Amino acid sequence: MESDSLRIIVSGGGTGGHIFPAISIANAIKEQYPNARILFVGALGRMEMQRVPAAGYKIIGLPVAGFDRKHLLKNISVLIKLFRSQRMARKIIKDFKPHAAVGVGGYASGPTLKMAARMGIPTLIQEQNSYAGVTNKLLAKSAKKICVAYEGMERFFDKNKIILTGNPVRQNLFNGKTSREKAIGTFGLSPDKKTILIIGGSLGARTINNCVMQALDKIRQSGVQFIWQTGKMYFEEARQAVRKAGNLPMLYTTDFISDMAMAYSAADIVISRAGAGSISEFCLLEKPVILVPSPNVAEDHQTKNALALVNKNAALYIKDSEAPERLIETAIQAVNDTEKLNSLRQNISKLAFKDSANVIANEVCKLAIKYKNEHGY
Repeated sequence: MESDSLRIIVSGGGTGGHIFPAISIANAIKEQYPNARILFVGALGRMEMQRVPAAGYKIIGLPVAGFDRKHLLKNISVLIKLFRSQRMARKIIKDFKPHAAVGVGGYASGPTLKMAARMGIPTLIQEQNSYAGVTNKLLAKSAKKICVAYEGMERFFDKNKIILTGNPVRQNLFNGKTSREKAIGTFGLSPDKKTILIIGGSLGARTINNCVMQALDKIRQSGVQFIWQTGKMYFEEARQAVRKAGNLPMLYTTDFISDMAMAYSAADIVISRAGAGSISEFCLLEKPVILVPSPNVAEDHQTKNALALVNKNAALYIKDSEAPERLIETAIQAVNDTEKLNSLRQNISKLAFKDSANVIANEVCKLAIKYKNEHGY
């Protein structure tokens, strides 16, 4: 039986942190089985509806939305959307006839994987964080395999289903490494100065941006240079603050960095939120990092992600509420401490998983082939 004519659904999204791993897993499946057919199921109006087609895959959007924990009455429409999404997911599965379904987290993975499991399709979930999300905890009961990025996840899941795989990352980060000098040159900065890269995730981060805007004088006098990605939403405000502050040749400001490999090569240390995907990238790239977990995420999982590294002396950590006083000062001190940077680099590199996408793809394909052989189509 031709195992390379497998049909697989990949579901989830909402942020870059969910979409990049999903696309990496799909690419790895195609590498192992070039004739495999992959269908993405996402949430209408979310980032995946653009990013997935740009990566060359078909996607269908569900009208699903997240629960509003502060305004409970608003959840009536959320429940209606969830019911509609489950009906749509059922139809998608009936029409596409997948041999397996993968959930990477995000709104759409709930109804899609729930219906797939109910219809007898084997499911695999990928939990990126050190603290399992509500959706994945519910989906885990019927999942055949659960791929995780952190040790100790048996406190959430059946240990017999768990595989420690790490998180897949953007493959283009590793396509030919650029020298630090060349990378710094592309940002118009000096190769002789220490460089701090400031990023706030795919949408930007209010607290981190405020810290930079309040510290422009400190940045001017620091003897250090900065690459600052503000995110589209905050760019205009940031640009005006920089213009008002006057000449700052040591600060490169942009709304979006399309070539993150170049930015990482240029950086001696990174300031970042503590999303699971970003942390996996820092581990693989052996990048010293100061993590400022977002307080606006479910179950405060970013703090738990950060502490998993901090407890192994593999990252520095600053609370969101303490960032205005401490962040820029801490970054300037750390980037000038060669011994500290080397220690962080060594410790974070020990936490890297080198081949996550292929390991997960292999597990998905094993489930799909078994199902196909048993059902004869």
